[in-house]
Amino acid sequence: METLVITGANRGIGLELTRRFLGEGARVVAGCRDPEVATELHALEDSDGSLVVRRLAVTEPDSVSTFSGALAEETVDVLINNAGTLGGDCQGVDDMDYGAWLEAFEVNTLAPFRLAMALRPMLLRAARPRIVTLSSQMGALARKSTGSYAYRSSKAAVNKVMQVLALELESDGIIACPVHPGWVRTDMGGPGADISVEESAAGLVALVNGLTPEHSGRFWTWKGEEHPW
Repeated sequence: METLVITGANRGIGLELTRRFLGEGARVVAGCRDPEVATELHALEDSDGSLVVRRLAVTEPDSVSTFSGALAEETVDVLINNAGTLGGDCQGVDDMDYGAWLEAFEVNTLAPFRLAMALRPMLLRAARPRIVTLSSQMGALARKSTGSYAYRSSKAAVNKVMQVLALELESDGIIACPVHPGWVRTDMGGPGADISVEESAAGLVALVNGLTPEHSGRFWTWKGEEHPW
């Protein structure tokens, strides 16, 4: 039985990933900011204890330390950095919210690295350790589009973080890669997005299950296709 850590697991893609991996017989340690109100997440709990819900505020060092400390003696096969933020409503050249921009970097860029480093000792115990960070095609420099400076730049940055991390962790046998989950109908993606949460999660689960060292340090989509940087 593999153990996965999923951040931002209380809703959207994180919740559906949790549901699907549990359905495959995996053990999931689900992190979320407010476990006491994560009713849909707790509804997935069963008597076998395969789902463990723990508080995790990904931008708070003490919270990350407490979360990882509870796993200190365990093996973590997969870390899925799912928690993310859009970066505020004001992201244009005439109305930039700089505070929200900084927050976007804290959540979308720094936190995935922080979690990866905190859980590295546990990942090293796994036979095929994987770090998957949900990014976005909006962070691809090869794709030209406007606006959403905070979101785009934080995702472009985490793409590079994961690429460098993959190189540095190669000798440890740890696979690391960013993944575009699609434009998904979530609170963040909105009702007009291209695909459902179920479609995205199904593809992501297949990708995570099939990752090999050859995938590491490359940018993938939920369909398992390589995405231009």
